[in-house]
Amino acid sequence: MHVLARFRGPVSQRLLPWCLIGFALALPGADWLRFRGPNGAASSEAQGLPEKWGAEQGVVWKTELPGPGASSPITVGDLIFLTCYTGYGVDRRQPGAPEDLRRVLVCVDGASGKILWQQAAKAKLPEDPAQGFLIDHGYASSTPASDGEQVYVFYGKSGALAYDLEGKLLWQTDLGDGSAPMGWGSGASPLVYKDLVIFNAGAESQALVALDGKTGKQVWKAAADGMNGSWSTPVLVDDGRGGQELVIAVPEEVWGLNPDTGKLLWYAESVSSPAQCSSLVAHDNVVYEVSGRSNSATAIRAGGKGDVSKTHTLWRASAGSYVTSPVYHDGYLYCVSDRGVAACINAESGEVAFKQRLPGSAQFYGSPIVADGRLYAVSRFDGAFVLAAGPQYKLLSHNELGDESCFNASPVVSGKRLLLRSNNYLYCLGE
Repeated sequence: MHVLARFRGPVSQRLLPWCLIGFALALPGADWLRFRGPNGAASSEAQGLPEKWGAEQGVVWKTELPGPGASSPITVGDLIFLTCYTGYGVDRRQPGAPEDLRRVLVCVDGASGKILWQQAAKAKLPEDPAQGFLIDHGYASSTPASDGEQVYVFYGKSGALAYDLEGKLLWQTDLGDGSAPMGWGSGASPLVYKDLVIFNAGAESQALVALDGKTGKQVWKAAADGMNGSWSTPVLVDDGRGGQELVIAVPEEVWGLNPDTGKLLWYAESVSSPAQCSSLVAHDNVVYEVSGRSNSATAIRAGGKGDVSKTHTLWRASAGSYVTSPVYHDGYLYCVSDRGVAACINAESGEVAFKQRLPGSAQFYGSPIVADGRLYAVSRFDGAFVLAAGPQYKLLSHNELGDESCFNASPVVSGKRLLLRSNNYLYCLGE
């Protein structure tokens, strides 16, 4: 059964007035308002970023966190926001009681690293049990998003929540209480578009859901059986006609939707995989996907109608990643697989420029970024790798902080500094 038969369409629709949409590249000093920065591009024009650091070198400040988490930080002016979890599932050997689970939104002063406030939210039960692969990333895997005035978080079965910048809870909306396949929990992050906040609630309700950012009320809900098994965070792509489409990767396919209404516009067959963990990246009117246990990549031109598998698929390549997401920079697509293989693909032709295993046996859950002419990739337990951004493989540095906890989050650019997050600490790196 093809996707159009499975797609059940929006529950409600409303067109909203136009407002500012994030640039594909983060300008120097620009806020990093969502997972992987402006439009999820994971790319910044900032310069003067550190290339080397260590426990005693290049650490501007280090802040102990109230609990672990796989979510990445975001920045809003001088403030940094990230999520943690406490009370349950922190210790694999002694997970504790589910009723003690709390998600915590933490606000940090970007200059000093001081925690300004933290707000805990009690979990809605029953929650997915602390076992298997869920323990690898935990209960705070969704990166917050902000419109510059409010911060939006997604806590899976416990719903979507909005806070103001001082930590006041503004609203909380339930997005479903289903469980993802294999008991992997929640992981997709919210996207702010115009006055909407859009959530991939594939694990909770097999749906994309758009809420009014001010009230938390549902504006549209696009439910589809094909959402089951998708942890991909949506991005926006130019449609080639002056408009934008909402694109998301689901098992076996990529979908393009109208972001104002949730209506499905097109779909294309993509990487074969029963689970879609990575997110797409968009440039001009092309979306790029790397995914699947076979570590494959594909490029699809946006702006189509119906099944565009044959008409809009530009190329396929044998390089990619199962968990981490790609980044586009200057005509090339970069990725680092969860097993530590760095790859560079020509974005126009799909030709693989290089595919090289990084030193050691590093495992990656966090996705790489490109900034200051470099590719930054942070492994879970074996430090961070800095590569030259270009079609020739060149490892510039391998840096460790002496932190034996897990680094699941993606790096973030903040001015001339980098933010790295582990289960134990938030680090600010630079001069």
